[in-house]
Amino acid sequence: MSRSSLILACSLLLLAGCDRAAEAPAQPLATQDESGAGAGVVSRQFAGTPLPAMQFAGPAGSTLDLATVDGPVLINLWATWCAPCVREMPALDRLAAALDGEVKVITVSQDLRGAEVVEPFFAKGGYTRLEPWLDPETQLSAQFTPEGVLPLTILFDATGKEVLRVSGGYAWDSPEAITLIREALGAK
Repeated sequence: MSRSSLILACSLLLLAGCDRAAEAPAQPLATQDESGAGAGVVSRQFAGTPLPAMQFAGPAGSTLDLATVDGPVLINLWATWCAPCVREMPALDRLAAALDGEVKVITVSQDLRGAEVVEPFFAKGGYTRLEPWLDPETQLSAQFTPEGVLPLTILFDATGKEVLRVSGGYAWDSPEAITLIREALGAK
């Protein structure tokens, strides 16, 4: 076996283990403080970046084509092994209800094991406004957060251009978050 083949094989073995729960996180994760307020960082650094033309599958075989999504969209990249992601999922579900008709909230799992872990997570959570979209190849993470920071939430306007993003957990159902989104989109 050549040296490059050996390195590739070792890398693949290491990556295969990245989606498994561990006693300690493999990387520092954003957390929420005891008050429940989000610790996420709002950034407008990438404003104007276009919504990528990517497709994602749902566990039941449905397909989400980002190129055909109408109106403003809030895309959340998350994973079942990410503690801040898990904590903010109920708030994202409530946000989707609060902004129904104004902004579509899309959660895209970055779990390498896809539906195997996402379906039970959604079933247990009982989310009524969110759909379990899957990105087991982590295309969105590769494009928007190559350093692997999760959760990452990106707001795109009706023209498909990025307005802002939040790295780390956030209190998405708070009045401040709703105001942030509406003001960023030019709504009152």
